[in-house]
Amino acid sequence: MTTDTLASFLSWYFEHHPAHAAQVGSLEHSSTFGDFSATAFERRAGESGQWRARLEALPRSVDRDLALSVLCGSLALQAWPAWRRDPSEYSGVVFFGLLAPFLHRLLPETGLVDAAVAKLREVPSVLAAAEANLDPSLASPLVVRRALGRVRTGRAFVLDSLPGQVSSVEQRARLVEAAVPAAEAFDRHAAFLDDLALRATGDWRMGEQLYSTLLQDRELLGYGAPELHRRGQDAYAELEAELIGLAGSSDWRAAMSSLQDDHPPTLAAMRAEYEAETARARAALVEHSLVTLPEGEKCHVVPSPPFERAMMSVASYLGPPPLTSRRTGYLFVPFTLDGATDEQISHRLRTNARAQLPTIAVHEAYPGHHWHAAWLAAQGPAHPLRKVFRTSYFSEGWALYAEKLLRSVGHYTTTAALMGHVEARLFRAARMIVDTSLHCGDMTPAEAEAFMVARTALTPGTAAGEVQRYCAWPTQAPSYLTGALEIEQIRDEYLAAGLGTVRDFHDRIAGSGALPLGLARRVALGED
Repeated sequence: MTTDTLASFLSWYFEHHPAHAAQVGSLEHSSTFGDFSATAFERRAGESGQWRARLEALPRSVDRDLALSVLCGSLALQAWPAWRRDPSEYSGVVFFGLLAPFLHRLLPETGLVDAAVAKLREVPSVLAAAEANLDPSLASPLVVRRALGRVRTGRAFVLDSLPGQVSSVEQRARLVEAAVPAAEAFDRHAAFLDDLALRATGDWRMGEQLYSTLLQDRELLGYGAPELHRRGQDAYAELEAELIGLAGSSDWRAAMSSLQDDHPPTLAAMRAEYEAETARARAALVEHSLVTLPEGEKCHVVPSPPFERAMMSVASYLGPPPLTSRRTGYLFVPFTLDGATDEQISHRLRTNARAQLPTIAVHEAYPGHHWHAAWLAAQGPAHPLRKVFRTSYFSEGWALYAEKLLRSVGHYTTTAALMGHVEARLFRAARMIVDTSLHCGDMTPAEAEAFMVARTALTPGTAAGEVQRYCAWPTQAPSYLTGALEIEQIRDEYLAAGLGTVRDFHDRIAGSGALPLGLARRVALGED
């Protein structure tokens, strides 16, 4: 009964979230973005409550509790409805829903174009739904303007970048023809958001109560925002002391600034150096037998998509659809927008200095996001929910854990690289402090930017982009170090219990998905 009920729940979820279903590899959902009307959002909310009641009646298990954590999170967020507050809830689905299938190539090119044409025809209705749903009394001008930067790239994306993914002249022409109404819809939507930013009066602050509820009920942590903030402060103090020792001076920020003078000379050179560091990290996994590499995995190191450059100033990753047999992922190198000034490009290159590239490559690729995603995709079909639902508290926690794991085998071979590694971890501690302070009302964005510039190695431009991200995406920024510390504790418990080797632990916990950390502990310590 439990298996059948969970399978029915997943089918219901896919029906109401076809874009996510397609993202994880469900081909039957590949030709639609789904229904974004207010009626659809309200119906899903009501049915989510019914599903929670059904699942609570089932015997306790990891998969049942995973589904419940997803439902509890979505129900808690009814008090903070992103579909009424954040334009990215719509445009983000469109951009990635159109591009990702061409990267993963699960269908022949004709089939990919057929699906893309069907979705391009839906773009005007998706963006029109956004315009109908977004509430000026709830939307924050800061969040609206952040989304506007991405939307302004929409015309070029659908008319130029997307057709560029297709080799056939005939099929490319089909895409361009279907993209014209979508491009016009993006233009209208940009004008709408420009106006909305002037009319919006909402607050981006989530507040301590909801923030803590999400940590406890969705992430299954045993503490809320105040404890998370304290842990961030404690970690920051410890890491800063280590950085001072490495720098040989209390002014470690000056030392890091000096190290950032040594960076790739161009964006193209930055991509090439990321590729070299990615290959070196993979070789370290083999040399030290840290994990099992899945057969056929490959990580491509490529420039970030143009539509992401307005919102993302750091490297990112897109993994293989976990419900398929694919093992190929993409490390996106953080290029600037076309037309960026020399100063903007210089800031971006400095934030990706040679002292920092080794630990970033480990985080994004081996054994961070790429190895994790490829290894999870290689697992059998017994637990599909674990391949569909993921939390950044595990996935980002794992990637930061991976950074320290590679340090333990001497991967950071210079003092500069070691400082880059420690500063990256300190940066995640600063995120814990700033995100909780922002959303609990203890910091303004300007104060948060000043804190990040003064207390990390970020340049002012990158710090501004980071703080906008924290305001728009509450609870995500602390997930990195929080998750890493929890995984380290679980590992220590696993080894103390004599359950296997470090490699066994890595294969087991990462192969179980990106579970809320309370569930990851149960799987690692023996619960199937």
